[in-house]
Amino acid sequence: MKVLHLIGGGDVGGAKTHVLSLVKELSKHIDVKLISFRKGVFAEDAKAMGIDVEVIQSGNILKDIRRVISIVRNENFIMTHSHGAKANMIAVIVSRYTNVPTVTTVHSDYRLDYLQSFVKRVTFGIINTIALRFIDYYVAVSRNFKDMLVSRKFLANKIFTVYNGIDFDDNIGTYNKNEFARKYNITINESDILIGILVRLTPVKGLNVFINAAKEVVKKNPNVKFLIGGEGEERKSLESKVNSLGLSDNVLFLGFVNNSYEFMNSIDINVLTSISESFPYSILEGTRIKRATVSSNVGGLPDLIDHGVNGFLFNPGDHIKLSEYLLKLVNDKNLREEMGNRIYLKASEKFSLKNMCKTQLDIYESVLKAKGESSHSHPDVIISGYYGFKNIGDDAMLMAITQNLLQQKEDAKIMVLSREPHETTGLYNVDSMFRFNLLRILRSMKPGKLFINGGGNLIQDNTSTRSLMYYLFMIWMAKKRHMKVMLYANGIGPINRKINRRITRYVLNKTDVITLRENSPSKQEIDNLLITSPKVIITADPATTIQPSTTEHIDKILSNEGIESTGPYIGFSIRKWHGLGKYERVVADTADYISKTHGLKPVFIPMHYPSDLAICERIVSKMSGDAYIIKNKYSVPETIGIISRMDILVGMRLHALIFAACQGIPVVGLVYEPKVEGFLKSINQPSAGHVKDLDYENLKGIIENVLKDKSKISKQLIGVSESLKQKAIENAKIAIDLL
Repeated sequence: MKVLHLIGGGDVGGAKTHVLSLVKELSKHIDVKLISFRKGVFAEDAKAMGIDVEVIQSGNILKDIRRVISIVRNENFIMTHSHGAKANMIAVIVSRYTNVPTVTTVHSDYRLDYLQSFVKRVTFGIINTIALRFIDYYVAVSRNFKDMLVSRKFLANKIFTVYNGIDFDDNIGTYNKNEFARKYNITINESDILIGILVRLTPVKGLNVFINAAKEVVKKNPNVKFLIGGEGEERKSLESKVNSLGLSDNVLFLGFVNNSYEFMNSIDINVLTSISESFPYSILEGTRIKRATVSSNVGGLPDLIDHGVNGFLFNPGDHIKLSEYLLKLVNDKNLREEMGNRIYLKASEKFSLKNMCKTQLDIYESVLKAKGESSHSHPDVIISGYYGFKNIGDDAMLMAITQNLLQQKEDAKIMVLSREPHETTGLYNVDSMFRFNLLRILRSMKPGKLFINGGGNLIQDNTSTRSLMYYLFMIWMAKKRHMKVMLYANGIGPINRKINRRITRYVLNKTDVITLRENSPSKQEIDNLLITSPKVIITADPATTIQPSTTEHIDKILSNEGIESTGPYIGFSIRKWHGLGKYERVVADTADYISKTHGLKPVFIPMHYPSDLAICERIVSKMSGDAYIIKNKYSVPETIGIISRMDILVGMRLHALIFAACQGIPVVGLVYEPKVEGFLKSINQPSAGHVKDLDYENLKGIIENVLKDKSKISKQLIGVSESLKQKAIENAKIAIDLL
């Protein structure tokens, strides 16, 4: 494998350390060449490390690009890996002429890279922003940087995460604190506690916070000195601030530090105050020397620092909290040593150079594999459904379908039709396209591949004829392209209009397999429609296979929502239905009664945002007692975890009932569509009838009966849920068999 790394060559700090250490380590395993587009310290250091480096700086950008193209072609490089704005731009152009895949490492928030210069921000900044959109794959140096890219509509399945790593086996030498003081012309006394920060002096590093915290600390302990290592455009303004605060004897500017380990060896506490970071090397270098660490809660640092265990984290800009943590460490030598040892152990285990190199090599293999498959660009499976509409139930079905298909065929290429393709890709790590991009959908369809309609109650006109026609048209188009077509765990009906029934009969009789998530009423509708050509199989809703988030994680969610950690709870999942308002009062009165009589705390759980949240708030406003509302939108496993904490769930939303039943939580259904009644019958659980006829006394009595038999019902539901999960997995097996 031959990989060409491209970099501007003016890099300092973490980016420089990352690239040089990574390229050197990679060269032990593959052929790597480094191109620097500038002469200077970076290229010289690379050469001194034994790296194959070439400087390309002719003064003519077109000539430089032609030289890179020549190197790629003549030396048979199979991939470029770029770092920074100029390198990204050149990599994109080179790829157009050589057809080699491009990879870039995102070392920082590219929108904050040139805060100090308006000219650079509107030139290099804009060039980089555009170039990034044309790169094939991205390496984020922290998990939150991957999240940042996804939030900006980069495709999640094109983004990898590689944490910075340092060599924990390398001999870093021994250093003397007094020699360090003489070298940088500072005065250090034996009784001084030294707090250090090693960064570029730029706005994004938040050095004002460091100085403000120094003021608070020095008030209580004048023997603490703050060392600022580094150069940058903010130095003069920062020195001015230090003088104005009367801190010139305690806050010392060292200028450029040529040996970071000498710096770390001399300080007692290592600090970072950045407002944005990826995964800074200055913190990792401090761990190598076992230094106690306090950092702003940015980038990937929470993955290294366990707050209060091996270091402290504070919110960016909060100099008061920073000063509190610093004083705690200043006043407790044992705590400094203990935290230093703990962070060293974690860093050496998870953030080593060897781990970083291995992960990067795995990424290269994945990129090459994807390129090898690119000639077969058609997906194996196209999934159509109500996706990208922020509905937890539909999200659950899609998550389950993709997971179950990949369990049966791990290399299956899946494409999902979605209203929000970037969001769908980010959540489920599958390709996605806009559900109304008909030309692209048609081009993606290939004879012999599989088109899935599902899951859910898609084939019905109770909601609208328009949505029914959309799904039927997609099925018809897939069959015209000679694809296999499966209705995957669908609910069928009601279909009320005669013309809709005729079109549905015509289209569904052309499908290959129909699996239904319940027997009644879907099977009855299939029979009434005279659907006779495809094989019809009763399975179960795919969402039954999803597991909840961990207990610890749900504890945090409930705490963040202001919900007491101990129950008992009664959950409510309510939606609006055709302008009916009477049932809101019934639900409010019932929640009050159960709370007062049985001590269950009402918790309202929206399943569709923001519509369900609005009606939950309306119902709670009608109650005389207190109730909780889950205000934020959570993932499917998190929502299941929240529901698993309920003692009973009263629900209109089908998937709230499914989630509860699969966790052994007794349910009472409020019917608004036949699918709810059908599910309740399939698990032998009670319904309080249709919401338009909801009666307070009836609902109250049903809930009390369920509470009396709660333990028995829970055991029954756990047994039923196991059967449902097995049936749900059958859907995926049938689908893969069609392939």
